[in-house]
Amino acid sequence: MATADTYPHIGLATDGKAVIKGSRYTVEHIAAEQYFYGWSAEEILRQHPDLRPAEVYAALAYFHDHHASILSAIEDGKSLAERHRGLEPVSRDELLRRRARAQGRNG
Repeated sequence: MATADTYPHIGLATDGKAVIKGSRYTVEHIAAEQYFYGWSAEEILRQHPDLRPAEVYAALAYFHDHHASILSAIEDGKSLAERHRGLEPVSRDELLRRRARAQGRNG
């Protein structure tokens, strides 16, 4: 059984998700980068220079120790994103119109 000391850089957010303490990263985020992109810990560190090696390795250890539940959450998030993709497409022209209206009010 794992104890809190097993993951000294990992805490739980109010929503119950595992996070890297003192950062904006969830373990799920780091795990998804390894799962979808095949990134090693070294590549994750190159992509996120604000993280320390101990934090990334702790997140990956937590991921592999809780593989099924985290993988399920990753897949659920992917499915949700796919369902919402394209529901309300906004064209470039529409974005420019919105920006022009907003600048008209602010400028």
